[in-house]
Amino acid sequence: MSENEKLEQTAAGKTKADKAVKKDGKSKPGVFARMGKWFREMKSELKKVQWPTAKQTFNNTVIVIVCCIVVGICIGVFDMLAERIISALINLF
Repeated sequence: MSENEKLEQTAAGKTKADKAVKKDGKSKPGVFARMGKWFREMKSELKKVQWPTAKQTFNNTVIVIVCCIVVGICIGVFDMLAERIISALINLF
């Protein structure tokens, strides 16, 4: 069975976990059936993920580091200015 057929069956609700439900529809599947269904769905979702290449990861890391440095400098400048203004006001009085 192809992966698409499996996904279609899962979407249609024809999984083993769904078969565990009683015919009256009032009880839900057991905990292990639900856990199994969750792991199968997680595995199929992880197959759909487009992982970044090493170059993209390196570029994104450099961008984050540069942004952190720029923000740190801005906060440092603001802190220095605030300190000087407050000390000047204290010295006036």
